[in-house]
Amino acid sequence: MDLKRREKIRLMMEAVITTGIIILVYFAVFVILRWVLQTFSGYFESIWFFGDFLERLQTEQLMTIAPFLLVILITVVVAVVYWRLKRRHRQYELQHIIDELHYIAQGNYTHRIRGQYRGDLKKVVDSIHMLVDSTLEAMEEERRIEQSKDELITNVSHDIRTPLTSIIGYLSLVEEGRYQSVEELTTYTHTAYEKAKQMKVMVDDLFEYTKVRQTTTPLNITDFDIVQLLEQLAADFELEASEKGMELSVHASPERLMMRGDPEKLVRVFNNLLTNAFKYGKDGDKVLVDVGQEGPQAKITVSNNGQPIPEKSLRHLFERFYRGEESRSQETSGTGLGLAIAKSIVELHGGTIQAKTENGWTQFHLLLPLYIRQKTYESELFD
Repeated sequence: MDLKRREKIRLMMEAVITTGIIILVYFAVFVILRWVLQTFSGYFESIWFFGDFLERLQTEQLMTIAPFLLVILITVVVAVVYWRLKRRHRQYELQHIIDELHYIAQGNYTHRIRGQYRGDLKKVVDSIHMLVDSTLEAMEEERRIEQSKDELITNVSHDIRTPLTSIIGYLSLVEEGRYQSVEELTTYTHTAYEKAKQMKVMVDDLFEYTKVRQTTTPLNITDFDIVQLLEQLAADFELEASEKGMELSVHASPERLMMRGDPEKLVRVFNNLLTNAFKYGKDGDKVLVDVGQEGPQAKITVSNNGQPIPEKSLRHLFERFYRGEESRSQETSGTGLGLAIAKSIVELHGGTIQAKTENGWTQFHLLLPLYIRQKTYESELFD
């Protein structure tokens, strides 16, 4: 740390004053010692060392009186002055750190404490910097959360307003009797009903998303066969696959794979993936589900050979309200929460999910631990 000019002057003055005090104390001790030896010479003459020393004192041969005392004096002066200056320098460093902390506390969070420090002070400064960095990250995360909440409200309002406007419009026609026939009335009420169901799907998705986003969400852990679960789910999609002229198949190795988890929530994950495969991969003719084991994890891949997802979209697929298609057509309409919900459920199980395109295939790769402990969730809920 670079000292200020007044601090350097203070250090020099302290060195001079400390040296002077030590010298005065040294000669005071010397004078007192000589007086004691002279006053009580009778007691010390019988001792050869004190007798010789007393004779030298009486002749005042100061330079020949124990020359090692001069060396001791110089050593003591240097040691004490060094200790005092080092201690004072440490105080200046601490004061400098405190002043810098006050500056940071005033809102200058990008500021860093200047100067080079050693030992414990360096550890203190590094810890302060880490604390400030973590505070900045927390503030940035809070800002992102607030921004995310605003986006959530905006997107929900936008997605709900459109069908709600249609519902109000058609029901107002019915309310005012502005229809020409029973068939027209039926059309109005049916359209309002369909729009209401669309709104319900949005609200259900939003509720599910907010629920699974919480890390303390409890899972109903049971033992089940993941292969059998996927085969049953694929059977439910056979009619849709047939209508779209697509082939859906499940390939498993081994043929049975037991795991622990929440099958109801995992059905939601694979239901979303298969729904997206048929919705956005409609120009393809195959949807494949591959199941295997990779160490203590189940490795599952859901692929389709429809139009590949653009690279720029792959990075945002699991963000809420993101849609690969910018148009909000009736055919591919949705909340944009499906993959975000899937990702949250997978992470609740301690797994991972990734999307990529390879050789004309859009692939979703999932890794799920075969054994998930119920105690983990119980401890989180009751901590």
